[in-house]
Amino acid sequence: MRIGIFASDANLTTLVDRAREAEADGFDSFWLPQIFGVDALSAHTLIGATVPRIELGTAVVPTYPRHPMVLAGQALTVSAASGGRLTLGIGLSHQLVVEGMWGYSFDKPVRHMREYLSALVPLCAGENVSFQGETLSANGGIMIEGASPVPVMVAALGPAMLKLAAEHTAGTITWMTGPKTLADHTVPTLLKAATEAGTGEMRVVTSLPIAVTTDVDGARERASRVFSIYNQLPSYRAMLDREGADGPADVSLIGSEAEVLAGVERLRSAGVTDFVASEFSADPDVIAETRALLRSLL
Repeated sequence: MRIGIFASDANLTTLVDRAREAEADGFDSFWLPQIFGVDALSAHTLIGATVPRIELGTAVVPTYPRHPMVLAGQALTVSAASGGRLTLGIGLSHQLVVEGMWGYSFDKPVRHMREYLSALVPLCAGENVSFQGETLSANGGIMIEGASPVPVMVAALGPAMLKLAAEHTAGTITWMTGPKTLADHTVPTLLKAATEAGTGEMRVVTSLPIAVTTDVDGARERASRVFSIYNQLPSYRAMLDREGADGPADVSLIGSEAEVLAGVERLRSAGVTDFVASEFSADPDVIAETRALLRSLL
């Protein structure tokens, strides 16, 4: 299982520094979200040009605000800047964001993703596309000198989205999804669909909060507070319910070194190919101990 680092910060210089540190520590990958701050692909263009080895990933870029040709152009630009090291993770976002903040319709999200992938995936492979769907069309190609094909992955939680991920992309990216759900639902659903579609091996990139600490209650309280929004988003709440978790703290990897290692091993056993660590503590000692444990897994 490959080990990566998940980072989020409002300061672009800090993100570059964190990527440089992750590479120096020997981690396999460095992932950024696209939320309401620094643009992930713009940041990765800079990181890719200055940090020479580590895989760069997005977890994830929402589809609705960017036409597939626009997103493919951004992704291929990162590919050219980084020597072909980008993995493009995309997702639907959530109804309250898509409709309430952006003003788009969230009607039939699976149809939207299917049509989006039909245009995006060939464009990211360097191919011309001619696609006409119910909700979008795309005609043309993207020409960026030095760009390598960019693999695409989908944040997929339910069976219909996992099937799309298996049929069209390199795999799935999960967040706030625990080991039981991964083992019983996510991985077997994805792999069954990939077998039926004949699309080959799948990556399962899983990110969870992690903290090696003796103050377990304090860390759990922080996780509950920092990640409280995921109790309110239906898709994530469904994954927490499936896991039997009251909230984000219950799927976070928190505790002694042995306890956290056991949690990572459960992910490996569930079929996760890449664990991407979200180091969420504000305590420097906890940060140092957590990073030391993660380095020991490399």
